[in-house]
Amino acid sequence: MGELRVRFAPSPTGYLHIGGARTALFNYLFAKHNGGKFVLRIEDTDVERTIEDSAERMMESFKWLGLEWDEGPIVGGPAAPYQQSQRRELYKKYAQTLMDKGLAYKCYCTPEELAAEREEARRAKKAPRYSGRCRNLTEEQIRKFEAEGRKYAIRFRTPDGGYTVVNDLIHGEVSFPNDEIADFIIMKSDGLPTYNFACVIDDWLMGITHVIRADEHLSNTPRQMMLYRALGAPLPKFAHVPMILAPDRSKLSKRHGAQTVEEFRDKGYLPEAIVNYIALLGWTPPDATQEFMTLEEMIELFDLSRVSSTAAVYDVQKLTWMNGQYIKRLDPEDLMERVIPFVEAAGLATRQELEARKDWFRQAVITMQERAKTLEELAHYMAFYFKPPETYDEKGVNKHFAKPGVAGLLEKCVEVLSRMPEWTIEACDQAYTELAEKEGVSRGKLIHPTRLALSGITFGPGLFDIMFVLGKDETVSRLKAAIKFIKEACE
Repeated sequence: MGELRVRFAPSPTGYLHIGGARTALFNYLFAKHNGGKFVLRIEDTDVERTIEDSAERMMESFKWLGLEWDEGPIVGGPAAPYQQSQRRELYKKYAQTLMDKGLAYKCYCTPEELAAEREEARRAKKAPRYSGRCRNLTEEQIRKFEAEGRKYAIRFRTPDGGYTVVNDLIHGEVSFPNDEIADFIIMKSDGLPTYNFACVIDDWLMGITHVIRADEHLSNTPRQMMLYRALGAPLPKFAHVPMILAPDRSKLSKRHGAQTVEEFRDKGYLPEAIVNYIALLGWTPPDATQEFMTLEEMIELFDLSRVSSTAAVYDVQKLTWMNGQYIKRLDPEDLMERVIPFVEAAGLATRQELEARKDWFRQAVITMQERAKTLEELAHYMAFYFKPPETYDEKGVNKHFAKPGVAGLLEKCVEVLSRMPEWTIEACDQAYTELAEKEGVSRGKLIHPTRLALSGITFGPGLFDIMFVLGKDETVSRLKAAIKFIKEACE
């Protein structure tokens, strides 16, 4: 048996979506598990819908996810080129081969004639289907069409009768009656190949042994199998992965939130969390309770037989939770590096400033590591460390500032904190315990207004962690500002 080879072949008409990323991941895992090759091919023959930088951005997304291809654009390989727009002569060559064999023919039907056929079928309440009117043209008819300057497409002559049976590795045996598949176009009148034809030629010449793709392509498979057989090419094995549905089991769309890998990256999701999550959309590891896996572990465990034949349900809340779990598990040094771009984007500090205060920044990050579910959220939560609050949470003000005696209690906090010989989490904690006992109030009467004074909000990490990160001078300064605010606005 030869080398196992799979491919992922996106069209550059948009950006890498969760569904496409999952299909690519399944191909990658299958290849690596079996010691095979993962090929990336860009199917860019749909000129009108192609977006200029789409292919490049897709490849960036693949690299960010850690899905490096063995052959394809940039890295090259023995089956180059890996971009369909650069392979047009090959498609013309094999289209001619099929015509020479009498298995394909020129179709001179105009768009108007084909539209009329469809309308006639509609009125007869039949499925629109090419009639085959150009299937057996005489030489005289061809000369007439040529003289009229008619352009032609090339159609494949589908077999009469019988069935084309797809032995799908996920769905099992699926039969398609040949009589329901009309002669289909393989080369358009503009000289470009159709999807089904280009796909077959490329998969054949690139030695693809397994075609793993979305199940929306299952209906294309009998046409492709006909082409393989007509060309005398070996059939690959097919596996069609069920689609991903929204939580309400409708088709996934923009209204269900972020869809592209880029969007998730820019919101501060971790690539390893995304890969882990999408791997479990339709695939179950041998230990069904196992939720967290490295890419290496997935490679070791992956088996197509454990891919479900039913649709998976996408839940962004589950993904976000999983991302938070991954953030919790990161080494602080790693997390610091990953969150820096988000701190910069928020205008809080530059990389140079953060590197100059590395120990302080590390401590600030650690205080938020347990709470943040994304890197963007982490940077947002940390904002108050970089600058004093300009405003205070309104509900917090009513609950913690607007009560009698609060300003006086905070003044006593300032007195105690200013005299502290050492500034540690433990020392700050002890100081507030002793002050609460001395004033005959609960610790909460000191902690809650202090938290609001320091951060402007009523939630976050432990108060004494915050105080330690801010340092004595900044803590005292912010308390004094809050006291001034209370006296002016609340008393």
